Amino acid sequence: MTLTQERPMTYAKMKGLVTVISDVLKEKKVGFMDFLHKLVSTQKPCQHLGTQKLLQRQSKLRRQKEEEATSGPMNSEASQVKPSDFDYLKVIGKGSFGKVLLARHRKQGGYYAVKILDKQMIIKRKEQRHVMVERNVLLKGLNHPFLVGLHFSFQTPKTLYFVLDFVNGGELFYHLQREGSFPEPRAAFYAAEIAAALGYLHSLSIVYRDLKPENILLDGQGHVMLTDFGLCKEGVAVGGITHTFCGTPEYLAPEVLLGQPYSLAVDWWGLGAVLFEMLSGLPPFYSRSRLEMLENILYSPLRLPSGLSEGAIALLKGLLERNISRRLGQRLDVEELKEHCFFASINWDDLVARKVRPPFIPKVTGPDDVCYIAPEFWLQPVPASLNERVEAAAASVTFPEFSYMNPAENVAAEAVS
Repeated sequence: MTLTQERPMTYAKMKGLVTVISDVLKEKKVGFMDFLHKLVSTQKPCQHLGTQKLLQRQSKLRRQKEEEATSGPMNSEASQVKPSDFDYLKVIGKGSFGKVLLARHRKQGGYYAVKILDKQMIIKRKEQRHVMVERNVLLKGLNHPFLVGLHFSFQTPKTLYFVLDFVNGGELFYHLQREGSFPEPRAAFYAAEIAAALGYLHSLSIVYRDLKPENILLDGQGHVMLTDFGLCKEGVAVGGITHTFCGTPEYLAPEVLLGQPYSLAVDWWGLGAVLFEMLSGLPPFYSRSRLEMLENILYSPLRLPSGLSEGAIALLKGLLERNISRRLGQRLDVEELKEHCFFASINWDDLVARKVRPPFIPKVTGPDDVCYIAPEFWLQPVPASLNERVEAAAASVTFPEFSYMNPAENVAAEAVS
């Protein structure tokens, strides 16, 4: 803290100031605010009225900021959207920090996937930054047809809430398990929609970093919807690099495993791994031994399944290229993939406009159908406290700028009211 004096401080005043500071610091239980008040009330160090007013004003501003941080944002968010605005119907997923539930908006009637995260668990694992990145990427998802989008986000003293698109055609992983593998035209359709979604994220300088069949959903019409943006990183442009080690072992690019700087091209390796799995039923370097699998990713030759077309072989070799400078997509990103012969039948403009008919249409009976979601989730009871509209009091930890309401939802709310 800098104290501004209009008159020179005398030796006596300076000595008095040092004495007061020394006394205060010796009292271990005295906090900064006590020190500040004691300093303001002491005549020896600060007899000048202007200095006293300055300290009082700083003390008042600090108290106001503390009050706003603990109550203002929370109350503001609660007045907009709150847990009791929804009926919670079924558990549809589970993650490291909480659960995902199917919910219906009480007034507007729409169905959503509500991702509920425990604040204390997030803070304990130091994941606050990843949560905010996920929120930011979810906002951008509303502008692309193959990305799950965010409709609301809000918080209570203990919990964070993401209110997302409910996509009920099942995970790609679910369909692969059931069918074993896909014919090339179906795999090409999914790969093209995934590539379009990744290309859009890359255009915003976002690297996805966790492409796997569990994070690729099908909607009720059979289109791909990419979800789970917790490992995304912002600010990585084409040609840029990052360093963080993260992802799912089966789909990690070699440069990530080696701890080397990597670029957006890690997502094209991930697409190659997912495409390989769609065509063969297993990731490209899979082994039941985790150590052996990681060694395979780094050193083993790529063994392609039999019966693939020349286009599929060329695309897999291009995407699963260990030399980053030669990997397909490294130079011109998604534009390189659009020109590849494997996608010769794809009209990319029609694809992004959702005019291309999907090769498989999920048999869902309505927007709340959970037939493609594992029963191990929706057979679980919904936590009673959610529908009872009660949350136990707890120490409040605020996530600044977390609250969001999609403007379209705001219009719908006004129409209902």
